[in-house]
Amino acid sequence: MAIPDNQTCIEIRQPGGPEVLQPISRAVPAPNKHQVLIQVAAAGINRPDVFQRMGFYPPPPGVTDIPGLEVSGTVVAVGAAVEDWSIGDQVCALLAGGGYAEYAIAEESLCLPIPDGLDLLDAAALPETCFTVWHNLFERAELKAGEWLLVHGGSSGIGTTAIQMASALGVNVIVTAGSDEKCVACEALGAVKAINYNSDDFVEVCQQLTGGGVNVVLDMVGGDYMQRNFSACAPRARIVSIAFLRGSNTQLDLMPLMLKQLVLTGSTLRAQTLENKARIAAGVESEVWPLIAEGKFKPVIHSRFPLAEASKGHALMESNQHIGKILLVN
Repeated sequence: MAIPDNQTCIEIRQPGGPEVLQPISRAVPAPNKHQVLIQVAAAGINRPDVFQRMGFYPPPPGVTDIPGLEVSGTVVAVGAAVEDWSIGDQVCALLAGGGYAEYAIAEESLCLPIPDGLDLLDAAALPETCFTVWHNLFERAELKAGEWLLVHGGSSGIGTTAIQMASALGVNVIVTAGSDEKCVACEALGAVKAINYNSDDFVEVCQQLTGGGVNVVLDMVGGDYMQRNFSACAPRARIVSIAFLRGSNTQLDLMPLMLKQLVLTGSTLRAQTLENKARIAAGVESEVWPLIAEGKFKPVIHSRFPLAEASKGHALMESNQHIGKILLVN
């Protein structure tokens, strides 16, 4: 099929609420020699998109201002040096930006085949969360089978991914969530225990359940949770911070960090080098894609919105009423 000159995409008119997301017509981008052009079937909405919309997470230099960090779709053009992909291939891809559109550019090394048994649209929910969870839990924190993992925000896209991926690889998963309904959903996905943080103390529950504390914490909350994470940890545990929904500034007593020999680390995915992202992609394809093919892991999709209704998708994400991922579809 012929590639049009122009496309519909979503522009952030100015920093602000969901209403600043507006459909606009722009030129279809052209891939460089190591990139492919994807006709987007679906794009995932992620929390960093919300931060970008609010003006707190600008795209890296040289990256489009159109939000969207993951898509699925069909390759419709390839750069001169691309060897692994051909026109007509169906892929999902991690992007630095530009996913909220009818067409998106992706690096060839950050494209992955659609896992066996998974719908093309649903595959848009995989790249951002799978790359994030694999890198932070299994590369940075070196999470091992038999260990105890605490995930804050268990009903989020990251949380539902972490529960399934870690459980499938033999990890005992505890999560926190904000309602009994979300806790039931998390336990149905494989969590050993889901803690309603509005009614129970996660530190107390973790210590009782594990008999000494968790081995790894995946934290996207920050703020006052930081000190409590120390208390929930076993000796030589690893804490990985990937977001700060309660803020990045907090007063800490670091003595437990020293006495327990804890490791506190963190990362963002968007700022990683292309080489690092390509390495993560290879790990995800070799270790995570087989879990999906075997039926041990499936992305949890809460809602799908037409591309032009991106603002509704953002409003839902900010309401925190969703369980799993929110997609935009073309």
